Amino acid sequence: MCGENIMNTIDRSTPCSRSGARGFTLVEVLVSLVILSIGLLGIAKLMLLSSHSNDSAYLRSQATDLAYEMLDYMRANSVQANIALGPYNTALGAGPVDPGFTCIAAAPCANLALYDVYQWKLRLNATSGLVPAGALPNGQGSVATVVAGGQTTATIIVSWDDSVAEKSLNVGAAAAANTQSITLETVL
Repeated sequence: MCGENIMNTIDRSTPCSRSGARGFTLVEVLVSLVILSIGLLGIAKLMLLSSHSNDSAYLRSQATDLAYEMLDYMRANSVQANIALGPYNTALGAGPVDPGFTCIAAAPCANLALYDVYQWKLRLNATSGLVPAGALPNGQGSVATVVAGGQTTATIIVSWDDSVAEKSLNVGAAAAANTQSITLETVL
């Protein structure tokens, strides 16, 4: 009992010491800082991965929009779209080929399909150096139409380089795994 003697009188000359209330030592503070920093590093890594996943999902939605854009072009110009090996057919690696005319007037365009494919190819590739830039890094697209039994089936493929997300999400994957693609197949 601090400050009391045997006679239950208060002795003010005896100092009172509390061994349980000394505060934190430097070692305890350093250990708690290490644990806190490990937690913060984990949160930072989680935010980085979610950011890359978000970027990858954004590119996938852009590719889907571009595939449906070409499908809308084909449905709006069904006469040229329903031709086997028609003017909408284009290879995946083919670049945009300027048809030499524009179809922006209200009057019907004689070869609207070539203009549609040209504009679509321009909007695909963000790394083409063209202004305005496209939507996808190294974006490419292909269209193939097949006429069978009176029905036209269109297959639209859009591919892009998703290396930014894939390098962090698929560490050690081959470079070919960085190319993502979507395929849209429908009957016109």
